[in-house]
Amino acid sequence: MVDRDGPVRIVHVAGELDHDSADGLCGAPARPVEDGIERIVLDLGELGFCDSTGLNILLHARLDAQAVGLRLELAGPRPAVARLFAVTGADTVLRIHPDLGAAPAVPGRVPAVASDAPSASEPQSEPEQWPEPEQPSGEVSSARPGAPPGPV
Repeated sequence: MVDRDGPVRIVHVAGELDHDSADGLCGAPARPVEDGIERIVLDLGELGFCDSTGLNILLHARLDAQAVGLRLELAGPRPAVARLFAVTGADTVLRIHPDLGAAPAVPGRVPAVASDAPSASEPQSEPEQWPEPEQPSGEVSSARPGAPPGPV
């Protein structure tokens, strides 16, 4: 189901978001943007399961929204779905609110719960990149704990 609350399109997602059900969500966020829509909020309060296909759809929807000047935000993920976001690092690129009521109704107003999230005026940064691994110095030491250093 898709609702509108002022400048916000709210897409309610329920059940499972996986390979078999992905087609149902693909179209909702991507519907043509109506006049005055500034953000899309996906209400995940009734989403009980999400797999890698579903996660991929959400990440692509975020990019599609950005391409047309909108923000995609998520609200109310259940613990299993929130854990998927945390384990994969998706929570560092997706703006996630604890519930639909906490998603700011006015663009730029960030609730206290999400105070570490970027405001509407500042762009979201890409996730922090892992440092490049150090190159070996030529000698490889034993991986056994307590073993003396030296060539293997």
